[in-house]
Amino acid sequence: MRSPVLGRQGAVAPPEGHPEAGVPWHFGDPFAEQRSAVRAAAVVDRSHRQVLAVTGSDRLSWLHLVISQHVTELAEGQGTEALILDSHGRVESHLVLGHTTLGGEPTVLADTDTGAEITSALPKGGTQSVVAYLDAMRFWSDVTVADVTDEWALLTVLGPHADAVLEELELDIDLDSERYAVAAGSGIVARRMPGPAPGGIDLFVPRAELMAWWERLVSAGAREAGTWAYDALRVESMRPRRGVDTDERTIPHEVGWIGGAAHVAKGCYRGQETVSKVFNVGRPPRNMLLLHIDGSQEIYPETGDPVLYKDRTVGRVGTVVQHHELGPIALALIKRSVPVDAELVVGQDDRMAQAAIDPDSVQEEGPAPGRDAVQRLRG
Repeated sequence: MRSPVLGRQGAVAPPEGHPEAGVPWHFGDPFAEQRSAVRAAAVVDRSHRQVLAVTGSDRLSWLHLVISQHVTELAEGQGTEALILDSHGRVESHLVLGHTTLGGEPTVLADTDTGAEITSALPKGGTQSVVAYLDAMRFWSDVTVADVTDEWALLTVLGPHADAVLEELELDIDLDSERYAVAAGSGIVARRMPGPAPGGIDLFVPRAELMAWWERLVSAGAREAGTWAYDALRVESMRPRRGVDTDERTIPHEVGWIGGAAHVAKGCYRGQETVSKVFNVGRPPRNMLLLHIDGSQEIYPETGDPVLYKDRTVGRVGTVVQHHELGPIALALIKRSVPVDAELVVGQDDRMAQAAIDPDSVQEEGPAPGRDAVQRLRG
């Protein structure tokens, strides 16, 4: 799906094979776009995201059983993040939810990365799209799952002045200040997001009116920005993207999705045993860390390249991006045993560069709750 925003003057498409294909990568000055997103307001076209709608009287109780998040009490006007895991607890899809009313019908609106494949729970096995998997899991529930990507497109307004941009448009929307707050009005749905820093507002707009809404937001004071700016702030904020910063072995604990997207106390979802066990008595084999890359030779790794320490592969490179202040940075999944001050090499073949771990990205590990409880019982 190619966004009409790519036809705007100055819009530059991503390189071939880039995960952000179909939407603008930047508008001629990606660093200035990042600064606007941090200091004022910028609008990013994210209409390549897949949008799903879940309706029916059992929508919350049913979703509670098939995703990793606790949503039985998700009130209208609230949202959250969630995962679909395989039976071993490995991440297959990441969703951002919003509970609202569309056309007079209570609806859970969700967006996710396109192209996610879910390991089928059906007897024949194989893989399915997210929509096909969810539809196959309905059984007797009063639930309808629909792919509404052709109807709704996602735009994101980033920056401390995001609310001022919406106020300038005089929309009939009363959006709460709480994170993941959701509100519908003026023919669109707004959802407040906590990241990437400094936060912003997602707008689901009718796809047929995508260009008109883009122009309205720009006229209201939001600078045109591409996904380069969004990714730079996302990497700095340590917010992973499924399929880019994760691989086929990633569990939620490795990328910071425990709590925010995967509930550790509720059961009744695929992969719950792994989530609970690793949280309570174990440690994830890898951690997602922020890397600073030596850009002096203007050679950078690519997503999926290895991370080397003393000539041994100790990790995998995720998103690589040029940040307006930090320079070349990347997210990477790295073995827990690698020292924080390790001298790393990232990349392969003719794109190898030195890299260092950002110490602020290393999370201090306290005692695992289960192990701590056992020690207390033992006195």
